[in-house]
Amino acid sequence: MKKIIQTSKAPAPIGPYNQAVLVGNTLYTSGQIALHPETMKLVVENIENETKQVMENMKAVLEAAEMSFEHVVKSTIFISNMNDFAKINAVYGTYFKDETAPARETVQVACLPKNVNVEISMIAIK
Repeated sequence: MKKIIQTSKAPAPIGPYNQAVLVGNTLYTSGQIALHPETMKLVVENIENETKQVMENMKAVLEAAEMSFEHVVKSTIFISNMNDFAKINAVYGTYFKDETAPARETVQVACLPKNVNVEISMIAIK
């Protein structure tokens, strides 16, 4: 059985998708970018703030499913410039404990929605 997860504390979908889908005890999130959920304006003044907004959006989606970053088993990070990896990773790392951090890949892509620099999706299990 599929349950749609949505929260006003993360940006509303801007297309035919949902913030997350819960199937059994597994949560599949859509990618989050640095849209501020209240203003729907991009937070892109620097890569650190952009990554923090992405992670805060993801935190809100996880919480709407009654989960936390401790439940995340897999992350995918899409970035527009691999030279930003260290800065993105530093912010991303503050949301996880090293000993329980999820599996992850980071992929450089040619372009992301709204020309942002980072997008992150996750899979979590409760």
